[in-house]
Parts: sequence; C-alpha cells; structure tokens
Amino acid sequence: MESLKMKLFAAVVVMLMAVTNVAAQEAPAAAPSPASAAAGVFVPTAVASVVAISLGFLF
Repeated sequence: MESLKMKLFAAVVVMLMAVTNVAAQEAPAAAPSPASAAAGVFVPTAVASVVAISLGFLF
C-alpha cells in the first residue's frame, strides 16, 4: 500500500511539472496589458491546489 502511494505521488509530481512546463512555453504576447498578468498563473495554481487537496485526502 505504501509503495502504491509513493508511485502515485511521483506520478502526480511529474504531471504537475509537465503541466507547468507546457503552461510556461505559451507564446508570449507582444505587449501584454497589466490586467492580463494573472491569467498565466491561474492554471498552474489551480492544478497545484487540486494536487495538494488530493494528497491531503490520500495521506
């Protein structure tokens, strides 16, 4: 059981790193407005929050 939890944790960490990497490689805008600065941060933050909650329930 403990081995399964560690494998699941490793898979979630790898998935989180991949999602963050893909989000960081988006084509940058020529002149982004100051209001749009939070849009690129929302998706990785939401994914990290879901992962943290699910790991809280697992462990």
